Amino acid sequence: MKNCDWTSRLKPLYQRALQRYQAGDRDLKTWFTASEQEELASIGATPMELFDYAEDAESLDWETALLIMAVRRDYFVVMQQGRPSSHRIVMADLPAKTAELDGIVWLPRIIQKAQARLRGEMPNELMYCCGGDRRFFQEHDIHPADFLRQVWAAGGDEKRILQYVKSGGKF
Repeated sequence: MKNCDWTSRLKPLYQRALQRYQAGDRDLKTWFTASEQEELASIGATPMELFDYAEDAESLDWETALLIMAVRRDYFVVMQQGRPSSHRIVMADLPAKTAELDGIVWLPRIIQKAQARLRGEMPNELMYCCGGDRRFFQEHDIHPADFLRQVWAAGGDEKRILQYVKSGGKF
């Protein structure tokens, strides 16, 4: 996608994904042309992400999806210099959903998910901003895209992320 209009070119792809999902089409292989898949890849995105956003559209709006994708795109362009990671995290290696950091349940898991989302290393069976993540964000009054930015800025410093979460998302 061109840098100057990537958001306006992305929205029709999202809308088509939403229409297909709502119509009962779950065959992701048919959702996007090779050219459209290349456009998604140019911003560090995958067809699976749009599938996930379409699947969760009732509780995850387009604007939130766009902001999450914008943070990923920025990381992809700035930190990865437009080169995708060849690594995918393994679900079994994630902290348990019940894992805690300083008494905050889910935080160890969502930190690792956010790091994987930034790097484009999410396996297809895992979604950043899934229902469990959204509960966490609501409980702590943090926007999912803001959390991604904070994880990026923290550079692996869990204490800094912990402080951000405990402050209720205050910068």
